[in-house]
Amino acid sequence: LMLGNLFRECGVVRQLQETASNAMMYIVVILLGTSVGATTSAEAFLNIVTLKIVALGLIAFVIGTASGVLLGKVMCLVTGGKVNPLIGSAGVSAVPMAARVSQKVGAEYDPTNFLLMHAMGPNVAGVVGTAVVAGTFMAVFGIF
Repeated sequence: LMLGNLFRECGVVRQLQETASNAMMYIVVILLGTSVGATTSAEAFLNIVTLKIVALGLIAFVIGTASGVLLGKVMCLVTGGKVNPLIGSAGVSAVPMAARVSQKVGAEYDPTNFLLMHAMGPNVAGVVGTAVVAGTFMAVFGIF
């Protein structure tokens, strides 16, 4: 994180900054996925329990995004149009992609609309909320 900020603020190493913010991120994700995949057997990974977990995650993501947009619309109505409903879609804990999607969709309709920094607030709040719920589940169900 500090290295990325140094690249960005320095301004001298523009090409390193672009590489670290784009290509390097994808390379690290590929290497992480490959290392996990290489150590996992097919019997342990591809079974009905894993497919149920993936399906539940997908359903939770869809419901979280849809309810965020609906609550964003409610906030827009309550505040008289001062809150952009796209901010609600960034409330899921997919950092930073949910905020980037809100920015991209908002910029398609109004190129002067910069939502990214405003969308990062609910985005990080989604991460904090996920951690709190996970801790509560662990305490209630006695996992640890």
